[in-house]
Parts: sequence; structure tokens; C-alpha cells
Amino acid sequence: MAAKKKKDDSNGLVAENRVARRNYEIIDTIEAGIALVGTEVKSLRIGRANIAESYAREEDGEFVMVNSTIPIYPPAAQFNHEPTRMRKLLLKKKEIAKLIMSTQRDGMTVVPLRLYFNHRGLAKLQLGLAKGRKNVDKRDVEKKRDWEKQKARLMRDRG
Repeated sequence: MAAKKKKDDSNGLVAENRVARRNYEIIDTIEAGIALVGTEVKSLRIGRANIAESYAREEDGEFVMVNSTIPIYPPAAQFNHEPTRMRKLLLKKKEIAKLIMSTQRDGMTVVPLRLYFNHRGLAKLQLGLAKGRKNVDKRDVEKKRDWEKQKARLMRDRG
């Protein structure tokens, strides 16, 4: 009997936006597909991408990822893509409506958190519906995180 594959996308991780969890309070997460061209997929399979400065915004009833970088794929020569183009996000109508409502009414931001390949080999983007943090809040979060690490270390050492 074959063992079931656990739904774990960490092995297909291409890029992660680590700064987002520091700068924003993530309220909700949504998984979205991305409309890519062939050379972008090949570049992602090599593991090259940058989503640290990117964000998602609504345009004509659709969401697009802005300011993300997928470098050119050198063997493709003249058939390459533009590295910093806007990429359409593939979401359901209900998800788009929820994101539009949250960004317009509540003043939230849609931030890409992780770019990865799922278990079927499709490129996916984990989006976070986020509220911005002030500098004081950022310091408080770091203090709490450090204290939790120290507490876990002390508990582990003392048994």
C-alpha cells in the first residue's frame, strides 16, 4: 500500500517574503495561482525569484502581483520574458470580492508571503491579507518572539 503524500509545500519553496510578517499583521491567508509564461516557470524551477518588495493590487476586477522579480532564463535567449512585469493572480470570484472589500473598506493590504510549487507541480502564491504595523508594534513583536525562544530553550534544558 502506497503511503499518502502529506500536503507539504516546503520542498517546492521558491521564494519567501520574510519581512512581511515583521512589517504587517497577517489577518488571513489565501492560496492563488499565477499566470506565467514558459521561461518564467523554468526560471522558478531553478529557484530564482524575489517577492520581498512585491504586493498585490486590484485592476479591472482582477488581482495582479506588482514589483516581483523573476530573472530571465539564460538558455531561452530571444524568447525570454520581462523580469519585472505584472503577473495576473488566479483567484475565485468570491476570493476576489473578499480581497477587494477588505482593501477598500478596512484599509488592508494584500502581500505575497510565499511562492512555491504545490504537490501537482503548479506554481502557487500564498497571499496574506494584512494590516500595517507601526515601529513600536514591530519592536513588541520581536521582544515577544525572543522571549518565546528563550522560554522554550529554558524548558528544554531543565527538562
